[in-house]
Amino acid sequence: MKIIVIDYDAGNTANVLRALNKLGVKAELSADPQKIAAASGLILPGVGAFPAAMAELEKRGLVSAIKETVAKGTPLLGICLGMQLLVEKGLEHHETAGLGFIPGLCREIPAKAGYPVPHMGWNDLQVKQESPLTTGLQDQAVYFVHSYFTDIPQEYIDVTAQYSISVPAMIHKDNVYGAQFHPEKSGDVGLGILKKFVDLCER
Repeated sequence: MKIIVIDYDAGNTANVLRALNKLGVKAELSADPQKIAAASGLILPGVGAFPAAMAELEKRGLVSAIKETVAKGTPLLGICLGMQLLVEKGLEHHETAGLGFIPGLCREIPAKAGYPVPHMGWNDLQVKQESPLTTGLQDQAVYFVHSYFTDIPQEYIDVTAQYSISVPAMIHKDNVYGAQFHPEKSGDVGLGILKKFVDLCER
C-alpha cells in the first residue's frame, strides 16, 4: 500500500508526511501522474490561495491525474486549501474553477465583531453525519487556519465547527473527503483521523 501526498508546492507537505510517518505509514510526496494513478490513497494538502493552487495543479498536469485516479475509486483526502479545491469553484480574488468533486463554492468567511478572519485556533467539532472518518470526533478540538469556507449542500457536510458561521470542518462525497482544519497539527485527534483515512485506503 502506498499513500501519495500530492506535490504542487502548496506548503505544509512536510508536516503531513511527518504525521503519516508517525503512524508508520508508507507515504511519498510526488507530482508524478503514474505514481498518483498507482496510489492506494491520495492526500491533497495545501496552504495558500485557491487560484494559485489550481494554476499549479494544471501546470503540472495533475488535475486530470487526480480526477482519473479518483474515478477508479481511490480515496482522496483534501486538507485545508486542499479541501477547498474539492468544490466546483472558488471566489478568492476572482472566480476559479476547482476540481469539482463536490457541488458548491469556496467563499470568504463573513466578518463579524469578535470573530477575526483568518479563523485561527482550536475549535470543537460537531458531528452532523457519520462517515468512515468521523468516529469519536464529537466535541473534540482541532486546529484551524483559514479565511475561506466551503459553501456546499448539507448532504455533503459531515462535521462542523462554530465560528462567526457554522464552518464545514469535514466534508465528503463518495470516495472524496475533506478536512478544513489541519489534522497534522491537531495532536492525537488529528492523527486518529489520518489513521482512519489510511485504514480506508487499505480496504
